[in-house]
Amino acid sequence: MLKLNFYLFWFYLMFIISIIMFILSIYFSLQSMVIFLEWGLIYLNSVDLCYVIVLDWLCLMFVSLVMMISSMVILYSINYMSMNSYSSLRFLFLVILFIFSMILMIMSPNLLSIMLGWDGLGLVSYCLVIYYMSYKSYLAGLITCLTNRLGDIGLMISISWMVSFGSWHFIFYNHLFDNILVYFLVFSCFTKSAQIPFSCWLPAAMAAPTPVSSLVHSSTLVTAGVYLLIRFYNQMNFNNFVFLYFSIFTMILSSLCANFEFDLKKIIALSTLSQLGLMMSSLFLGLVDLSFFHLLTHAMFKSLLFLCSGIYIYYMSDNQDIRFMGSVSKMLPFTSCCFNISNMSLCGVPFLSGFYSKDLILEYSVFFNISYIIYFLFYFSLGLTCCYSIRLFYYSMIYSNKFILSLMSEDFSFMKLSIFMLTIFSVVSGSVIMWIINLDMVFIMFPIYLSVQSFFFIFMGVWFGVESFNFRDYLFNLSFYFFNSNMWFMFGYSNYLYNYYYTFSIRNSVLINWGEFYGGSGLSFYLLKFSNLFQFYSMNSIKFFLVSFFIWFLIMI
Repeated sequence: MLKLNFYLFWFYLMFIISIIMFILSIYFSLQSMVIFLEWGLIYLNSVDLCYVIVLDWLCLMFVSLVMMISSMVILYSINYMSMNSYSSLRFLFLVILFIFSMILMIMSPNLLSIMLGWDGLGLVSYCLVIYYMSYKSYLAGLITCLTNRLGDIGLMISISWMVSFGSWHFIFYNHLFDNILVYFLVFSCFTKSAQIPFSCWLPAAMAAPTPVSSLVHSSTLVTAGVYLLIRFYNQMNFNNFVFLYFSIFTMILSSLCANFEFDLKKIIALSTLSQLGLMMSSLFLGLVDLSFFHLLTHAMFKSLLFLCSGIYIYYMSDNQDIRFMGSVSKMLPFTSCCFNISNMSLCGVPFLSGFYSKDLILEYSVFFNISYIIYFLFYFSLGLTCCYSIRLFYYSMIYSNKFILSLMSEDFSFMKLSIFMLTIFSVVSGSVIMWIINLDMVFIMFPIYLSVQSFFFIFMGVWFGVESFNFRDYLFNLSFYFFNSNMWFMFGYSNYLYNYYYTFSIRNSVLINWGEFYGGSGLSFYLLKFSNLFQFYSMNSIKFFLVSFFIWFLIMI
């Protein structure tokens, strides 16, 4: 009997869909087309419940990107997850469910169906983070799930608020939203995209398998918030410098923490957080197209970076500490080449894909009425990105150690094929997408010192990264490293907030006792009593069920 290879089937399917969507997005962009597809679910008197899908170039290009990276991740997982076991099939179908939740969210102009995709992403990401079933992964999954559920509150309030507009199709009412509604949406997107103060779940989600990390941290879960804000963009509401400061502080925090981290996957996760801060800050400056452009290019090289790190971890017996990874380039030359290309693209080295989007964002930001502090922090975070990238390159390629690497062999596998294709995309995609969206049609003229400034900060970051190799002997106090590796103890501060509210409620318990009795506490008390009562009756004999059935039968007659 012919046995179907599910992994290869889904790889081919997603790859073909990705190519079709990309061609369609180019056609829609050239023709300036938007298609609305409406599917009527219920017609009842004056109630018309429809499911709506919107198709425009932005949606189709993002779906194409998600499908492309997903197909490469599934191809990579054939070797990484050993496809012949039942648990690997469970992994595959969880990943497919995750991808379809994301596509449901991308194609929806309706807040209710966005909520379905949004909740699907949160739930399936929890299942994927706890895939290895250890205590650490369980705690990481719980932090991820609860933080994302916190963001659902803002989305639910927005859905309730939009009842007053007569419809949940936000595209029709984008110019009517008042500020408070947009603030709730920004709050939801901040939790999903892990901006300050919700940044802790993103490094914790590294407990998931590496293919999942590649998918989650490049194009699906963390970019859902950015994509939703691009869809909801309104110039009047988004011209807000408070959110801009939050985004820039996220960039600085994550870049500084990455410079003191020794876990390979956590460094790449913190660099994702830094790039998300850049997307959000460019969005709040008003650069919507550039934010979307950086979203696309970042997804390419970040997924490649994760998949290369997964090969290192795979061949080095599950080791993730970069201090044990020296001279890995001797044994895994092809993987090291791909790893360095993605790392250079992350730094913004000219003519790789990351350069086009980052350089445009920095150049356009000069023309806005922003303070010198924001301007300096932008360029400072650019230098820090180069700093941790050079540090990662040094520890994994140059820094020699006594780890036995002679058992490694780099044979041809599906893992190498997937990273080779992603390497081509991460070199080419920046220029190709820029020509398709026509972002290079604006002529920007600078004095020479502003043109050279970004290169100056890049080289300063490289120099500081080289100098930081001398810090590997713990020149600072050990608590300083703990402070940076634990995201400046951000998660611990929530305990103080909880203790404050708890003591406040205890002190005022006399005033709010009636509210507790008729509110949540009383409701839960009576629900518990009812459940105990039903449990007591269900443990009785079958005669009791027969008698109760006849009584209800007579009442119904």
